[in-house]
Amino acid sequence: MKLEGRRQLTFDHGLKPLDVLSNQELMKVFRCGISGGMRRSNYANALIIISDHTKSIYDDRWIGEIFHYTGMGLVGDQKLDYSQNKTLYKSNELNISLYLFEVFKRGEYIYQGEVILAGEPYQEEQPDINGNLRKVWIFPLKLKENQAKPILPTTFIEETQEIKEKQVQKLSDGELINRLKYVPKVSGYRNATTKIYERNIYVAEFVKRIANGICQLCEQPAPFKDKNGQPYLEVHHIIWLSKGGEDTVENTIALCPNCHKKMHILDLKEDVEKLKERALKNKFYLEKVQANASAR
Repeated sequence: MKLEGRRQLTFDHGLKPLDVLSNQELMKVFRCGISGGMRRSNYANALIIISDHTKSIYDDRWIGEIFHYTGMGLVGDQKLDYSQNKTLYKSNELNISLYLFEVFKRGEYIYQGEVILAGEPYQEEQPDINGNLRKVWIFPLKLKENQAKPILPTTFIEETQEIKEKQVQKLSDGELINRLKYVPKVSGYRNATTKIYERNIYVAEFVKRIANGICQLCEQPAPFKDKNGQPYLEVHHIIWLSKGGEDTVENTIALCPNCHKKMHILDLKEDVEKLKERALKNKFYLEKVQANASAR
């Protein structure tokens, strides 16, 4: 540990980006608590920030070089002066080091690097642990200077996406429609072995359910069933995410594999217009159902 007078500059943890620790190893290195997404370490004068993508109710996401991290508090509106939210908010002022870990497989904490608070925290609406709408605090974080964002294997992201998709498939139609109230329009993305857009699992599940096994372009039944016995359709963004399209119901559609491939190769104007019209009907249906639910 290096010190200058009474001010701690850095902590020599010996980790390199993409190093994988168990929870016990994490506790040993930083002498921090056993659980929680933000763990204070007085020993290292640091805050250990953990984004667990396998089970978190929070919508943490990378957008470019900024990691948008959701603060503490499982129920009700989050408070900026509550517990480690306050520590993170005051971290630059108090010279507290921030170390970011992400979890893509349970029990494996992948070190991303030392980060700093890159701007003022902001609020958005997300569901709490009971599914009720509340305000949360989002902290924009970025890696400190001279640190490149680690390039993750594509399989890390794909496997986590599969876990989330299986979880959302268990939701009732009512629960799914309720969660769609809170989805952000901007999709998170990160550079893995290739650039990956992390599509919203609730939007994807909704458009598949409303398609009911029928391709929304050729209007034919799905060509086969998946290993769970469900009609196989693929999610397509009418305006591609890579071209600035939103990850929303009005820009997302369910297609058979053949039509999905056709859209990515030809992207014909008449097909795009047909899909936009269908997606707009899906949006109106969703808004009607949500309005009826709110009126009860």
